Amino acid sequence: MSFPTQITVSPVSGSRQLSLFIKLPRKLYDALPGYVAPLDMEERDMLSPKKAPFYDHGFACYFLAWRDGKPIGRISAQIDSLVLKQPGPRTGFFGALDTAEPACVPLLLEAATQWLETRGVERIRGPWTLNSNGQSGVMIEGQNEMPMIGTPWHPATLGPAIEEAGFAKAMDLLSYRMETGPQAERANQIPPNLRQRLGKITMRGLRLKHITEDATILREIYNDAWANTWGNVPLTSHEVESLLKALKPILRPEQYVLAEVEGEPAAIALVIPNMFDISGDLGGAPSPLGWLKLGSRILRHNFHSARVVLLGVRQKYMGTALRAMLPVLIIDELMRRGHVLPYRTIELGWVLETHTGLRNLIERIAPTPYKRHRMYEKILVQPDA
Repeated sequence: MSFPTQITVSPVSGSRQLSLFIKLPRKLYDALPGYVAPLDMEERDMLSPKKAPFYDHGFACYFLAWRDGKPIGRISAQIDSLVLKQPGPRTGFFGALDTAEPACVPLLLEAATQWLETRGVERIRGPWTLNSNGQSGVMIEGQNEMPMIGTPWHPATLGPAIEEAGFAKAMDLLSYRMETGPQAERANQIPPNLRQRLGKITMRGLRLKHITEDATILREIYNDAWANTWGNVPLTSHEVESLLKALKPILRPEQYVLAEVEGEPAAIALVIPNMFDISGDLGGAPSPLGWLKLGSRILRHNFHSARVVLLGVRQKYMGTALRAMLPVLIIDELMRRGHVLPYRTIELGWVLETHTGLRNLIERIAPTPYKRHRMYEKILVQPDA
């Protein structure tokens, strides 16, 4: 009689295991339909303690699951000091959860939970890599859709395995695909005199000679807009600087939309090109020839899709017509810029399922979300009655 080999879970130790942890998803998923490997370089920037801005205000432990000396899964457990300052239960996170084997999931979650419990965490949420300003959720729908930068891919078996391990759904994050072109512009058509009736509203792009100042404006508006929203962690200066530094080779002024009301910054959007458009056929670790191809494609800006990664309206406009209309005007501006930029589709993502106002606005143009990611949570310490 033969017995299945036991699965073991252990903390990542040393640089070689850290490198394995970072590369593991493409090793696990490479043969699965719908999966396209991101660049290892991008994953390293997101997870390496030496590079990830998260480590300015948080700390984490990475775990690998093994069977017969072969890695078959991974997970992170992390605590963010910015979250601990927020009211409510002491919340820690799990993230970077990847495996193609459902039997591995409860063992990985147990390792992360035990690590967080010993550090006084009362509630665990995830997956976030490494907080809500990074990759979020488990992919529930959309495995066969086009890959998108900053969006995690998971097999359809992962979500149910998390629920079977005792975690409950906390929130769904929805992504919409907005086609650019005449039809989409008609769907978002606004009265020609709307801006005049709402006041003096102007739109501008990124000022490359004043990129630090524009980065500060972006951070301030975004943090103000999403303060006290479910799961939100404020962006730090370092996170915005790192984002813009990473985007510098592919950044164009038209990808930054700032709406000003009477000369005051009021709303912001940042659109980034989809790196998968130019790297998807090169694998996670391109050959020297592959890197040359990638460089050439970046110089030619050979992108056909993009993603809105930051969008926000200052809270001072809450309850006013501007609160509802500024996102409409920003989307209209993105449509106009579609005549300059090469993007045929733009993803509007990470929309909370409970954010009905924004959903109603988007669904005038894209009626149905094309991807769904799910956040889970588990209460570790029951609140006092």
